[in-house]
Amino acid sequence: MTGSAEFALVPLAELKAHERIEESNVLDLVDLLRRTQVLSDPIWVAREAFVILNGHHRVEALRRVGAERVPAWLLDYGSELVHLERWHPGPPIAKSEVIRRAKEGRLFPPKTTRHRLLLDLPARPTRLAELLPASAGEPHSRASDRP
Repeated sequence: MTGSAEFALVPLAELKAHERIEESNVLDLVDLLRRTQVLSDPIWVAREAFVILNGHHRVEALRRVGAERVPAWLLDYGSELVHLERWHPGPPIAKSEVIRRAKEGRLFPPKTTRHRLLLDLPARPTRLAELLPASAGEPHSRASDRP
């Protein structure tokens, strides 16, 4: 599946962050989620390690409103279609360093890494109700789609 993206509703508990968040951004997103009841953009996740590549603030906002799942594009992080840059000047960062820091819990400051994709992903707005805990007796299916 090199270079492809797969859409899934991923359990929040499985995700690993590699950057810290800015509290004001999370509070704004929590407010938006409560008002609209929709998350407009899925996060990006390294498929192999379940590391968040793009969407740390959305994940924390979803956690705070009680969601158990997050809509995500699962990506082959080793693919040449996933580029890693910095938001601000500094030495290059290797993809392996992003994965290592996530696994160790040594988070970069907010907005250190900037991931870019050389493929277009379709819009996938997701209703908040789909991300909240499933009612007792109602199994929740894992959505899957490939662009």
